[in-house]
Amino acid sequence: MYFGNAQGLLTYDGKYWQQYKLPNRQIVRSVLAAPSGIIYTGGFGELGYWSYKNDKLTYTSLTKLVPKTNLVKDEIWKICSDGKKVIFQSFSTIYIYENHKITAINSSKPFLFLHQVGKRFFVEVLSSGLFELQGEQLIPLKGSNPTNSTDVLSILPYRDNKLLIGTSKDGLFLYDGQTFIPFNTAANNFLKTFQLNNGVKVLNKYYAYGTILNGLIIIDEQGNIVQQINKSSGLQNNTVLSLYADQDQNLWAGLDNGIDRIELNSPLYFYFDKTGQFGTVYSSLIYNNTIYLGTNQGLFYSPWVSGKNTFNSFDFKLIPHSQGQVWELTVIDGQLICGHNNGTFNVRGNKLEKISSANGGWTIKKLDDGQECLIQGTYNGLVIYKKDARGIWRYHNKVANFDAPSRYVERDAKGDIWVSHAYKGLYKLTLSPDLSRVISTRIYNEKNGLPDDYNINIFKIENNLVFSSDKGFYVYDDISNRFKNYAELNKALKGFSTANKIISAGKSKYWFINRGKMALAHLQETGQLSIDSNRFNILDGRMVQYYENISKISDNIYLISVDDGFVIYNGNNRPENLKKQDLPLVLIRKIEDITDTYQVLSEIGNRDTKMQIPYSRNNIRISYALPYYRQAKIKFQYFLEGYSKQWSEWSTASQKDFTNLSKGNYTFRVRAKINDQVLPQETSFEFQVLPPFYASNWAIAFYVLCGIALFIAAKRLYELKLKRDQEAIAKKMQAEKEVFLKKETEANERQIIKLQTEKLQVELAGKNRELANSAMSLVYKNELLQKLSQEIAKLKDGNGKPLSEDQLRKIQKVIDEGMNDERDWHLFESSFNEAHESFFKKLKANHPDLVPNDLKLCAYLHMNMSSKEMASLLNISLRGVEIRRYRLRKKLVIPHDKNLVEFLMEL
Repeated sequence: MYFGNAQGLLTYDGKYWQQYKLPNRQIVRSVLAAPSGIIYTGGFGELGYWSYKNDKLTYTSLTKLVPKTNLVKDEIWKICSDGKKVIFQSFSTIYIYENHKITAINSSKPFLFLHQVGKRFFVEVLSSGLFELQGEQLIPLKGSNPTNSTDVLSILPYRDNKLLIGTSKDGLFLYDGQTFIPFNTAANNFLKTFQLNNGVKVLNKYYAYGTILNGLIIIDEQGNIVQQINKSSGLQNNTVLSLYADQDQNLWAGLDNGIDRIELNSPLYFYFDKTGQFGTVYSSLIYNNTIYLGTNQGLFYSPWVSGKNTFNSFDFKLIPHSQGQVWELTVIDGQLICGHNNGTFNVRGNKLEKISSANGGWTIKKLDDGQECLIQGTYNGLVIYKKDARGIWRYHNKVANFDAPSRYVERDAKGDIWVSHAYKGLYKLTLSPDLSRVISTRIYNEKNGLPDDYNINIFKIENNLVFSSDKGFYVYDDISNRFKNYAELNKALKGFSTANKIISAGKSKYWFINRGKMALAHLQETGQLSIDSNRFNILDGRMVQYYENISKISDNIYLISVDDGFVIYNGNNRPENLKKQDLPLVLIRKIEDITDTYQVLSEIGNRDTKMQIPYSRNNIRISYALPYYRQAKIKFQYFLEGYSKQWSEWSTASQKDFTNLSKGNYTFRVRAKINDQVLPQETSFEFQVLPPFYASNWAIAFYVLCGIALFIAAKRLYELKLKRDQEAIAKKMQAEKEVFLKKETEANERQIIKLQTEKLQVELAGKNRELANSAMSLVYKNELLQKLSQEIAKLKDGNGKPLSEDQLRKIQKVIDEGMNDERDWHLFESSFNEAHESFFKKLKANHPDLVPNDLKLCAYLHMNMSSKEMASLLNISLRGVEIRRYRLRKKLVIPHDKNLVEFLMEL
C-alpha cells in the first residue's frame, strides 16, 4: 500500500512502514499505483514516479518533460491512469504523460478535481460545471451547470450506466447522461450536514463516503445507511481526507491525522466510549429494542433498531437511580434482571424497580426444580427469588447457614448447589426442601483432587458441571467423591483448556474465555469439538478480566462487552474462505547489513539477479511481510538453504538475523500461514556471500600464479641448490679424494720414505758393513804389516845371519808406507761420508779446531771401534790412543759424566 502525506511517500506491506521523501521534501498530495508496479506521485511544482533502481525505491522527476509554457506551479491533486496514459491534475492544468511525453491541457477557469469512472475522466471547471476529458479535449457534460454540479468531490459508477455524483454541500445526485437528479435519502441529509469530502464504491454494491465532520458512512444502492464509522466506532478522528478500496475488501481511510483500515464485511462491529461517558462495561444486553450497558458507573441504555443491514445510531443515557457498579444483566422469563452493587433490580425501559436489597448481585440463575425459583450469588451468600401474584420476580429469602461470597453458582443433577470461592475451593450445599437454609455443607479443595484451592469456577456444558482451573478443566466423580482431569475436553480445547470462563452461545455452542482471549466452540453431533479463536484476536485483552460478558442477540449475532464499549459479532458475516481468495505472496521487504552499522542492501528481495554480499559484511538481517491486511493471525516459517538443516518453527516474527555466514550460495525461503492455514506458495531469495579477499577468484588466480612462480623459483632454486650441492659434493668428493690421495700419497711417500729409509738403512748398514769391513781390512792389513815387520826383523839370511839394517830399513819403509798410506784413509773417509755424510760437517761446524787425526779418531769412535783397532789404524800404541782420546774430550768440551762414544754417536 502507498500513501502520500506531509512527510513524503509512505509504504506499508502489512508489517513495516517505510517513508520516502521527495527531492525538495514537498508534501505528497496524490498517489497512483500503476499495474506495472510504478508509483506516480504529485506535489507542489513536482510530478514524477517511483521505481526500484539498484534495489531501492528511487524517485524520477518528470517535470523536465513539461512544456515550458505550462510549467508546474501549484499542487498536483489527482492522478489517474488508463493503460499507458497517466493524467496529473492541478488546479490550473491537466498534464497527460504518455510515451515519455507530457501534454498540457488548460482551461479559462481553474479546475477542482479530476475523477475517473472506468475509462472515462471527468473534471469540474469552477463556475462552469462538469466536463469530460476525451483525448486532449474537454467536453461539457449535458445538463451540467453551476447550480447542480458545484464542488463535485466524488463521481462513482451507478447501476444502469448512471453516475452517482457527490458534492460538498448539496449532497448526492444521480446523472443519467442528460439530467442531474438529487438522491434524496437519509444518507443524503447526513452528507449535507457533515460535508461530503470523498467517496469510493465497495463490494460492487455499496458506496462509502468520507466526511469532514463525522467520519464515514456506507450506503446501499437505495441510499440506506448500512454502517456509520466515526471516532466512536474506532476511527482516530472524524475528518476523512481520502478513501481507497483494495481488492481484499479493505477500505483505507486517510484521516486528518493518521491512516485507518476498515475491514468491510467484518463480523465485528465496534462501539467505543471515546468520551468516557459510561466507564468500564461489565455487562451488555439487548432487550425490547433497547441496548443496555451495565458499567461501573451505572446502567445505560440506547434505542436499538433490529433488522438486516440496519444502521444504529447510539445515544446512551443513564437510567435514573442506577448509579454504581452493575455486575450482571440477564433476561429470565421475559424480565430483565439487573444485579447491582446496591441490590437487584427489575429493568423496565428506562426505569428500575428494586426487587432485592442484598448487596452485590453477581449472578442469578433459574432453578430447574419445578418450584419457579431463582437463586442468586451475592457478596454474602445466596438469595432466593420467587414470582409474586403479577408474575414479577421478587425477593423471597436469604439462604441461612451460608454467608460466603458466591461469585459462581450452579445446581447439579441431584439438586445440590455448588458455589465457588476465590481462595477456598468449592462448596457443595444441600438445601432444605423450602430453600430456606443449608442443611449440609461440604468443602472440596486440593485434598479432593482439585489442582489447587484458588480460582476454581463452575460452569455447565450440555447440562453437565465442569470446573475450571489454571491446570485445565475437571469433573466431579460422585462415586469416588473426587475430582479428575477432563482430559478429552482439555485436549480438544488446546490453548483454551485453562479458560477461566464459559458462556453459553446457544445450542451446543459455547464461548471460552482464557484471561482476555476468547474463542467460540461448537460441540458437533459426532462428538467432535471445533474451536475458532482467530477472528477474535483483535479483542484480546479488551474485555474486563474475570467479568467477561457476552449475550446473544439472535442466531449467530452476539453482543460482547469490552472495557470501553461493546462489540457486535455477526457470525453470518464470515470472511471468504482463504482457498477462494487470491492470496498474496510473502514479500521479502528489506535486506540489511548489520555487521557493525546498519545499512540497507536492498528494499526488494524478489529480484532476478543474485545479490552478492562481501565476506567482510557477512552479517545480514532479512525482513519479510505478508500483504494480507485483514484481521488474522499470521505466522511465518523460514528456511535458509546452505545454512539451516530444516524449516524453522512457526513464529509471528517477521525478520531474521544471520551472522558469520560462510562463503557460498544461499537461498532464503519463507512461507506464511493465515489463521493456521498454510499458504501453498513460498517466496525465495537467492544471494551469495563472496569469498574473502584472500579466497576470491582473483586471489586464487594470484595464488596460482604465485604458486607457479614459487614453483618455478623453487625449481630453479632447487636446481641451483642441486647444482651447488653437486658441486659441493663434487668438491667434497674431490677434497676427500685429494685428502685420500694426499693421505695415500703421504702413505705412499711414507712407505717410499720407509722403503727408502729401509733401503738407506740397508745401504747404510751395507756401507757400515763395508766401512767396517774396510776398516777391519785396514786393521787387518796394518796388523798384518806389523806382524810382517816383526817377522822380517827376525828373518836371517842364508847364512843364518840377521838381515842387514839397510835391507830391513827398506822393507820397514815399505811396510810403514803401506801402513800410513793416505789413500786408505781417503777411501775410508769417502765410505764413511757416504754412510754418515753430515758427521764431519757437524763436527767441523761445531769444532773447527779439530785436526785430521782428531777427525779420524772421531770417525773410529763413532764406529764404536776398540782402542786396539784404533791403535792399529792410527799406527800408534794403545797408550797413544788413550792420550788422543783425552785430548779429543778436551777439544770437544765433553762433560765428565758424558761418554765420549755416546756423544759422537749422537751427532
